[in-house]
Amino acid sequence: MLETLGEANAAALIGLIGGIALGLAARIGRFCTLGAIEDVLYGSDNRRMRMWGIAIATAVIGTQISMALGFLDGAATAYLDRVWNPVGSVVGGLLFGYGMALSGNCGYGALARLGGGDLRSFMIVIVMGLSAYFVMSGPLAHFRVWLFPAETGATTPQGIGQLGESIWGISPPVTGLAVGALILVAALSSREMRRSPGHIFWGMIVGLAILSGWIGTYWIATTGFEAEPIETHTFAAPIGDTIIYSMTASGNALSFSVGSVLGVVIGAALGSYSKGHFRWEACEDPRELKRQILGAALMGPGAIVAVGCSVGQGISAFSVLAYSAPVTFLAIFVGAALGLRQLITGFAPAE
Repeated sequence: MLETLGEANAAALIGLIGGIALGLAARIGRFCTLGAIEDVLYGSDNRRMRMWGIAIATAVIGTQISMALGFLDGAATAYLDRVWNPVGSVVGGLLFGYGMALSGNCGYGALARLGGGDLRSFMIVIVMGLSAYFVMSGPLAHFRVWLFPAETGATTPQGIGQLGESIWGISPPVTGLAVGALILVAALSSREMRRSPGHIFWGMIVGLAILSGWIGTYWIATTGFEAEPIETHTFAAPIGDTIIYSMTASGNALSFSVGSVLGVVIGAALGSYSKGHFRWEACEDPRELKRQILGAALMGPGAIVAVGCSVGQGISAFSVLAYSAPVTFLAIFVGAALGLRQLITGFAPAE
């Protein structure tokens, strides 16, 4: 496969397949970060949040088994190799969550809506990708590094599994399997959830898509000759990567990120057509578009500061039990809750 396609194209193909699965999950399974938070806070329905729990549990269990079998070196992933900055996780998560509420979607959700014909999401995707690069490697990169230092090459992998090994002598995969099992039990503790096989199925599909990225890129990195990164799905910097590739394809190589982003759009389009939901939509209210652009401009930097978006930290980093994952996910939830409250009820005290 590598001899035929080349490392970069193979990584892009793996990203494409996983992205298509994620796009289908968004459009058919209604897997959505903001939608899950809205359902919990304002809809009295926690099934989509439990669906996130199933996705996390599936990704955790699958990733830890892969690490135990030698199919993945968790310490080589960015989430465990980078020295954790708790302030960055909190500040970045709050920015991302608040921006997500203003935009009405995270980066992953915007890509899925774009695949369903929503042209408003096209603007969100563009602004988010550009704003992410603006603070990642653009004019504000030095300021970001000064304010939120991000050191790679941690002496000890920044994960809960490794912490358990150093304190209690328990191997990381054992800790990971225990944590994954607890999350799965909690997610399935609701009778309504157990009676909703669709939520369970698509939650598992999302978790498996994350796992496929880890295993696939690790195989390429250890089998091929090129220095391909070990990564899986996240949707902030990869959107910027895709924008850059679209402008420089003749002198640039494909990557897992580009395949992942395009895969979500393709999967979402297929899912929308299969359900009869595809239709072109545009923004009729300039104020709404302004709010969505502002939200996208906050999400990009927030994801870079937090080293991941709702999918990147909320599932991918969780799968290797990075310290940053639960803290960032909670910060995203709080930021989104604040943004939703502002949009729905306002901040003025009740009279």
